[in-house]
Amino acid sequence: MEGSWKIHRLQQVIAALLITSFASQICASDVIYYEPFDEPFEGRWIVSQKDDYKGVWKHSKSEGHDDYGLLVSDKARKYAIVKELDQVSLKDRTVVLQFEVRLQDGLECGGAYLKYLRPQEAGWQPKEFDNESPYSIMFGPDKCGSTNKVHFIFKHKNPKSGEYVEHHLKNPPSVPSDKLSHIYTAILKPDNELSILIDGEEKKKANFLSADDFEPPLIPDKTIPDPNDKKPEDWDERAKIPDPNAVKPDDWDEDAPMEIEDEEAVKPEGWLDDEPEEIDDPDSTKPEDWDDEEDGEWEPPKIDNPKCEIAPGCGEWKRPTKSNPAYKGKWHAPLIDNPDYKGIWKPQQIPNPDYFELEKPDFEPIAAIGIEIWTMQDGILFDNILIASDEKVAESYRLTTWKPKFDIEKEKQKAEEAASGLSDGLSGLQKKFFDLLYKIGDIPFLDAYKPMIIDLIEKGEKQPNITIGVIVSIVVVILTVFFRILFGGKKTAASVSETHGAGAAPAETSTNQEESSGEKEEDEHEKEDAAAAPPRRRSTRREN
Repeated sequence: MEGSWKIHRLQQVIAALLITSFASQICASDVIYYEPFDEPFEGRWIVSQKDDYKGVWKHSKSEGHDDYGLLVSDKARKYAIVKELDQVSLKDRTVVLQFEVRLQDGLECGGAYLKYLRPQEAGWQPKEFDNESPYSIMFGPDKCGSTNKVHFIFKHKNPKSGEYVEHHLKNPPSVPSDKLSHIYTAILKPDNELSILIDGEEKKKANFLSADDFEPPLIPDKTIPDPNDKKPEDWDERAKIPDPNAVKPDDWDEDAPMEIEDEEAVKPEGWLDDEPEEIDDPDSTKPEDWDDEEDGEWEPPKIDNPKCEIAPGCGEWKRPTKSNPAYKGKWHAPLIDNPDYKGIWKPQQIPNPDYFELEKPDFEPIAAIGIEIWTMQDGILFDNILIASDEKVAESYRLTTWKPKFDIEKEKQKAEEAASGLSDGLSGLQKKFFDLLYKIGDIPFLDAYKPMIIDLIEKGEKQPNITIGVIVSIVVVILTVFFRILFGGKKTAASVSETHGAGAAPAETSTNQEESSGEKEEDEHEKEDAAAAPPRRRSTRREN
C-alpha cells in the first residue's frame, strides 16, 4: 500500500508541474488580486479592534499539507479581519471571485463566507471593520440550524430612493458536509449572468435582473397597491353564507349523545367478576432497611393478575358503547352562494414611485476584502483568495492550488475509512445516490423541507449502512409534498384580476425574508442545563 501511495503522490506532482506550466501562459494582468497566505498575514491584513471580535486569527498549515492558510483558531467566537485593495470595478466585464475553505473540524454552526466591501465613508479605518461595514457582495458557505447555503448577496443602491437594498440569491446550493478542502467560485458576467461553482462544478446559474433568481428582485414592480385606498364598508367577501330560509327539521335532536350503551352486548362466558386486574407481587419482600416511620407503611408492588391473562376479563363487567344512530349534533343551516359576494377586496394599483429600469446592475466597486463571521467551530482555514477577470484564470488556480490538496485528502479519507472497517466508505452507487439527493434538496418546491433533507443526507454519509433508510425517508418527504400539491393540501389562491371591483378572486401574497447577512442574532446551539432527575425510591409503596 505504501508503494502505491508514493506512486500516486508522484503522479500528482507531475500533474501539478504540467498544470503550472500551462498556467504560466495565462496573462498575469487577468489576475486582479491573489492571496495565497504563503507568508504571515500581519501587516497586510488588519484584524478588527472592535470589542465584539475576540477570535484569534493564525497563520497555519492546512492539516496534512505544507500549504499555509488563514485559520480560525477558537470556538464560539466572532472574527473580523480585512484587506484593503485598489478599487476593483464590477461593471462591464467578467469578474471572478474565488477562495478555498477547509472545515477541518466540520461545521455545525457558523459562517465561512467573504465580504467584498464597497468604498467606506471618509475617515474609516480598517481596524474599525465590523458587521456594519457596507459591502457590495457577500459570498460563501454558512450553516447553522435550518440554514445550510452558499450565500450570494449583493447590495444595490436604488436610484430612486437612494437606499441600499440586500438582494439574496434564491435557492442557493448547499454546503459540502465533509472536512475536505473546497473551493467556491462566483462568476459575474457583463450579460447579467451569475454562476456559482463548488469545486469547479456549476451548482447554480442566475440572472441579476430576474425576479425568479433574487429576493427582493433588483427591479421593483411597476405598480404597487395604493396605500390610501380603503375597503368600502359594504364590501362582502363571503363566498358562501348560511341559507337564511333554511329551518331546522322537527325531528332534529341536538341533545342525542354521540355514543350509547350496546344493549345487545352480553358478558363473555368465563368473565372473572371477583378477580382484580392487579394483585400484590407474591415474590416481593419488605426491605430490611425499610423504616415505617420514615418511609411510611410498606406495600408490595403490584403485578398483572395471571388469572386474567387466560380469562376474557376481570373485575366489574360493563356494557361497551356503540355509535348512536340518532346522533345528529348541533344543527347548522346549509351554506349557499352569497348573492352579494364581491370577491376578496384589494387596493387598486398605482404607479410605483420607486420603480426604475436597468439594463445592468449598478455595482459598487470592491475596495476591500473582509472576513466577518461568527462560528461555534474552530479549524476553519481560508486560502487562495482570488479576484480575476477571466474564468480560465480561476480554473487554472483551482487545478494548481486546490485540486492536488483535495485529491490527497480524498485518498487519505478512503484509507482511514478502509482501516476503520468501512471498506471504501460509501460505495460508488451510494455516492451517486447522495450526490443526486443533494441536487434534489436544491429543487425550489422542496425549499421548506431542505434542512430536513440535508440532515438526512449527512446522517447517511456518516453511516453508510442506513443509506436505504435515508433514501426511503426522502422519497416519503417528496411524495408528501407532491400529494399536498396535487390534492390541495396546500391551497393556492386564485389570481387576482387587475380590475378593482366586483368578482375579484382571492390573492395570495408571500414574503420570503432572508436572515440578516453576516450576523447571528441567536446561538442556535446554545447548551441547555440538564434538569436534575428526582431521586429513585428504594422500594415501591402505594401513595394515598
